Amino acid sequence: MISLSEYLLVGALLFVISVVGIFINRKNLLILLMCIELMLLAVNINFVAFSHFLGDVTGQVFVFFVLTVAAAEAAIGLAILIVLFRNRRSIDVDELDTLKG
Repeated sequence: MISLSEYLLVGALLFVISVVGIFINRKNLLILLMCIELMLLAVNINFVAFSHFLGDVTGQVFVFFVLTVAAAEAAIGLAILIVLFRNRRSIDVDELDTLKG
């Protein structure tokens, strides 16, 4: 049987990979969005692991709410990304600070 510490190790490893991805790649907006989603999934693994080992379903229910919000955030983020690419022909984060209202 897999112990709680192994689940937490996997969650921490995914979280560290996503943080490193954010710090290494600050140019591409699509990769930044994927790293943020990976961060949310790492936290969800921890919620499910604690929920399973404590025998309470509250963590699993909370994961469903987090996944719903993450899906909406991803859809809105990708829609903004598509609009930016159509207008600027680039998704470079450094060029986004020159936006004017």
